[in-house]
Amino acid sequence: MATTIETRCCIAGGGPAGLMLGLLLARAGVDVVVLEKHADFLRDFRGDTIHPSTMQIMDELGLLDAFLKLPHQPVPRLIAQFGDTPVSMADFSGLPVRAPFIAMMPQWDFLNFIAGHAKAYPNFQLLMQSEAIDIVREGDRIAGVVVRRPDGPFQVRARVTIAADGRDSTLRRATGLIVEDFGAPIDVLWFRLSRQTHDTDQTQARFDSGRIVIALNRVDYWQCAFVVAKGANEQVRAAGLPAFRDRVRASLPIDATRVDEIRDWDQVKLLVVQVNRLKRWWTPGLLCIGDAAHAMSPVGGVGVNLAVQDAVATANEIAAALREDTLRDQHLAAVQRRREFPTRVTQRLQLVVQNRIIAAALAEKGTLKPPLALRLIAATPGLRHLPARLIGLGVRPEHVRMA
Repeated sequence: MATTIETRCCIAGGGPAGLMLGLLLARAGVDVVVLEKHADFLRDFRGDTIHPSTMQIMDELGLLDAFLKLPHQPVPRLIAQFGDTPVSMADFSGLPVRAPFIAMMPQWDFLNFIAGHAKAYPNFQLLMQSEAIDIVREGDRIAGVVVRRPDGPFQVRARVTIAADGRDSTLRRATGLIVEDFGAPIDVLWFRLSRQTHDTDQTQARFDSGRIVIALNRVDYWQCAFVVAKGANEQVRAAGLPAFRDRVRASLPIDATRVDEIRDWDQVKLLVVQVNRLKRWWTPGLLCIGDAAHAMSPVGGVGVNLAVQDAVATANEIAAALREDTLRDQHLAAVQRRREFPTRVTQRLQLVVQNRIIAAALAEKGTLKPPLALRLIAATPGLRHLPARLIGLGVRPEHVRMA
């Protein structure tokens, strides 16, 4: 491989934001290189809730019919149980879109689908096992990245670099951009349990006093989440695996005997929940999007979809300027102006849910009842559509511009 690659746009990170942006820029006639540090996309316990907003973008690209042929589980509504009381959290069936439901789909299938369609464009390159480990500067501007690869390092020089390399972004750290951290009172322990033919199709969430267990239908198995107080992972593990199984069993919304399938701690993965965002998402020559710009809580499962929205907004703002070689700092600043408001609102709502509903349930000692706000929404016809719209479509849905 050459020691230097020249391109119009270098995207670090082959996640939802990076690959979607790569597809959109290539479609718009822009030369683009996407760097993915792993050899494939097969990583478990990643966001796999594809919301109506993302499927609407697929429809605008003419890809929705093909996308829906991939294995997935439609979730037309979200239902949570507080103690013995079920509550409808959101009903997506009334949204004015072609796919009015959440599609539960392993993220690797989603990413392979996007990558496959992007590769149809000759000006798109996806380099696997290629990790952006540092930035290249020319004066006060970022001019590209240094890449680590098994066959040796190289550089990618680009008119603009997009940091889409996740919540622990290497490029963000290298630029010195300032992160505002808003804290999170919870962490999540993820694990798999088998799914049987007689099981319900409905994604399940149960809130009990001191325990919250969520079971996501992944077609072939249940992806389960056990919510714990922030930093309690070591304490849970120190209590022993039998005690953990007992705690899960007490609130598991599916057949509780399956908890015995957890035979060792290697099957239980920790997600350290973060809620943060950059004060400024860009510096000359570089823009952060997705988790690199704003780490989201798992509340609402919106992370993948906000990342995709960022990608669409970025492509809408910079594609023509890149193609015509007129890109300026104001184009990067415009992306932040467009996406910062929906990010702020979404994070604020997540923090309210985390602090007032989830943390309260974990601290509760008596009989747990649905929060008043949820009861009011469920009982008021004029309010019932709000959760579905906020979760399913987002605060400011983006739309694909013509290439």
